[in-house]
Amino acid sequence: MNEKPKILIVDDDRLNLNVLADLLRMDYKVILAKNANQALDRINAEFPPDLVLLDVVMPEMDGYTLLHKIKEQESSRNIPVIFITALDSKQNEARGLEMGAVDYIRKPFHPSIVKARVKNHLTIVRQRKLLEGLANLDGLTEMPNRRSFEIAVEKEWRRCLRSGGIISLAILDVDCFKQFNDNYGHTAGDDALKKVASVLDREILRPADLAARFGGEEFVILLPETDAEGAKFKVEMVRSKVEALQVVHGFSSAGQFLTVSIGGVTVFPSMSSKPLDMTVGADSMLYEAKRRGRNMILWTDLT
Repeated sequence: MNEKPKILIVDDDRLNLNVLADLLRMDYKVILAKNANQALDRINAEFPPDLVLLDVVMPEMDGYTLLHKIKEQESSRNIPVIFITALDSKQNEARGLEMGAVDYIRKPFHPSIVKARVKNHLTIVRQRKLLEGLANLDGLTEMPNRRSFEIAVEKEWRRCLRSGGIISLAILDVDCFKQFNDNYGHTAGDDALKKVASVLDREILRPADLAARFGGEEFVILLPETDAEGAKFKVEMVRSKVEALQVVHGFSSAGQFLTVSIGGVTVFPSMSSKPLDMTVGADSMLYEAKRRGRNMILWTDLT
């Protein structure tokens, strides 16, 4: 069953908070904030709201300033914001819409109008997320693609910077794949990539972990909060399971079946480094694994 959409209501007036919450709670998951700082905490949480209902007139930080902060953050700029306010001038409405609000509802509001507008904007949110989901999937294997990986690694890098956690990253390359394609055909090559993807899908199971197609015959495995020993154990399961598929490859220098080489790195993210450094390190280990004969794992622990 799909989880209910999450709505954040921001208003310093407790009565207004309760009225809106009671109106929407049956159909949506409602969270409340009585000021802008509380709202930012909820917006920057691991599971942010799908929609924000925002009052304009609030102490310390008004709704316009909060909207500006929401829109300047990469992580929250796509969250739609509806102003619900007693300010009823055309200038106030124009200002809010020009700053990026998707709608402007004046108090006192009519409950059916609020519910209808909220429903319409959440429909747009759902459609956008469906399109983003398709954009983040690899067309052949239906697993996350390189764009999805780059978004995930940036997010996990920032999170581990805050928490002091570690990240392990592996890059996997199908051994002698050009020879496989040249001799068995591209249809067989596509089928082989799908089989490798299915192994990754079965073995990389934790919610925070990510397996993605990096491009061509390369895949990446992102393992946040996983030390080098644990990461090597997990990717060895992938390597051995691919070999156990026994996809015949009579033109490989690594064996009679289709195999993979894997390079990996474990790091502590820091302000002086960036995710690309981790990717370069894993790629360097992969190159060395292929140079040494393929069908193996090489890892460097930089922690």
